[in-house]
Amino acid sequence: MTDTESEPVTPTTRKPGSAPRRDALSWIGCAVAIAGVLICLWAITTSLAAILHGNPAYAVLLAVTLVASATGIWWTLRPRARRGGGWRRTGRIVLIVLAAGWLALTAWLRPYGAVEPALTAMHSDTTVTISETPTQIVLQPRKADDSVGVLFQPGALVDARAYAAVLRPLAEDGHTVVIAKQPLGIAFFALGALDSARADHPEIQHWVVGGHSLGGTVAAMEATGAAPKGKAPVTGLLLYASYPANDISSTLHAAVESISGTRDGLATPPRSTPPVTTFPPMRTSP
Repeated sequence: MTDTESEPVTPTTRKPGSAPRRDALSWIGCAVAIAGVLICLWAITTSLAAILHGNPAYAVLLAVTLVASATGIWWTLRPRARRGGGWRRTGRIVLIVLAAGWLALTAWLRPYGAVEPALTAMHSDTTVTISETPTQIVLQPRKADDSVGVLFQPGALVDARAYAAVLRPLAEDGHTVVIAKQPLGIAFFALGALDSARADHPEIQHWVVGGHSLGGTVAAMEATGAAPKGKAPVTGLLLYASYPANDISSTLHAAVESISGTRDGLATPPRSTPPVTTFPPMRTSP
């Protein structure tokens, strides 16, 4: 080696068999990823039936979260050279915060499953045929002799099957009942449910739109947005422990029935607009 040559500088390497050194952010990221796996398993084990019978959006969310969490565990535990840089550290912090928020939302969106007697009411018999699609449940009377149909919007995060026992008597009385399966259990994501029901059941001449809690608020929006005249107009609004987002007394051309519990401190009659009126009989044939 000449005087002008210098020895090559080699990077410092860890000793064979030694564990890679990780900073606190790596361990925090790993913990968040493990929490993601646990949240997905918790949601599946506690609400499997509701997930399988619900809109597929939440199942897709769980699958994405589970894959991302498993990848995050592998990424944080894999051997790699330590890299510095303030912007890298900031990026990792932002990513961890966003991931934690995503997991909190995933846990909050876990649906509330249906229980008896709703599950029994989901079985077809000689009077009513029950059918399900990824976006709706249809209670179809075997002898439909009425031109009035009912569209119902569930409350936030509630399994659509939970309303089968309450709404089945309407189907037994000859009315086609459609229960929306909302993406992620949020009624605002199913604002097109009435249009879909109209398209699927062109034989129905009039619709009653109803909903529970947040679903009732969205039902009021659908009722006021539907043309009062023309094909299959909305002729009734049914509110279960709910009320419209604003005053619709001058824009709604339909009768209203509001039902709430005596101990309900939120959906009270004074908050229901327009004023509660007696709902007319739905049957139009003898």
